[in-house]
Amino acid sequence: MAVFHNQATLTYSGGTASSNITTGELVDALTVSKSAATPAYMSGDTVTYAVGLVNGGDVPLTDVSVSDDLGGYAFDGGTVYPLEYTPDSLLYFVNGVPQATTGLTVTPGAPLTIEGISIPAGGNALLVYETTATAFAPPGDGASITNTATVTGGGTEQTATATVPAASAPELSIEKELSPQTVSGSEQLTYTFTIRNTGAAPAAAGDNVVLSDTFDPILSGLTVNIGDTPKVLTTDYTYDETTGAFATVAGVITVPAATFAQSETGEWTVTPGETVVTVSGVV
Repeated sequence: MAVFHNQATLTYSGGTASSNITTGELVDALTVSKSAATPAYMSGDTVTYAVGLVNGGDVPLTDVSVSDDLGGYAFDGGTVYPLEYTPDSLLYFVNGVPQATTGLTVTPGAPLTIEGISIPAGGNALLVYETTATAFAPPGDGASITNTATVTGGGTEQTATATVPAASAPELSIEKELSPQTVSGSEQLTYTFTIRNTGAAPAAAGDNVVLSDTFDPILSGLTVNIGDTPKVLTTDYTYDETTGAFATVAGVITVPAATFAQSETGEWTVTPGETVVTVSGVV
């Protein structure tokens, strides 16, 4: 929208006269909005976007097109793209009613383009589509993807953006190993649990991490270590020698955050934070 002013001048023999100044407002027939339905992302996550198109005019708009830059940003003299369109994910609504997408032309590259959109007079259209956060999606606290849609139609070109932050939370996985794999009665058995954190935030005591297991065969004379630190029965963990049920006390296990580095090609690599728990006992 733009405000404009206009004044007329009258000339005649012997003088000039100026009119009053008129003020008007030029209103675009087409208005655009963009939003993300995903609150935060990690690499590999699905990020869903919605582009809203409103026709405020009294004539239908046809052949409207949307171009999405997929969050592309400059890197080492080129452009890398933190998002990738998910094929066949597009949903198309007109005045809230689902429409077939067969009449649209979708070009999934960078940028993503959607052509052939129609919006009735005084009506609206909505495009909803999914993308995937690629290895070029910046991770860690303070990182984000700003995604811009450019809409052409109704004699105008407009843009709308949406920004999604990188997830700042622990993301844990666990791996269990047994040593030795062959054991006889009255011999010692050791379980090693490796807990990895690929998230940008550490798993702190307040995250109440609990490792639980039921050992079969049941172990006796249990010793438990987190890293190199011995842990104490009841204070740090519980164990039932009649059932083999084992669990750490909530908050005893903490796991550092992952670290991130960007390669020469622009891809981000993740080095997980890691905590190792060992449990040994006699069969």
